[in-house]
Amino acid sequence: MLDDPRVLKETINSIMPFGKYAGRKLIYLPEPYLVWFHNSGFPAGKLGQQLALMYEIKLNGLESMLEPLIIK
Repeated sequence: MLDDPRVLKETINSIMPFGKYAGRKLIYLPEPYLVWFHNSGFPAGKLGQQLALMYEIKLNGLESMLEPLIIK
């Protein structure tokens, strides 16, 4: 999944399509929300893969390193 750097840029700039944080970029989702998905199960498909990647990024404290990739 991360063998293509475009995947990372696309993931952090994707918009959450539903739920409490609908309309928010995935990079800005709070860690407890991602932990909830991790414990409850990520949705199927691309969004689930992106949320799982964001969980790993937040878990490891890497979000500040990705700030230059955020499209304003």
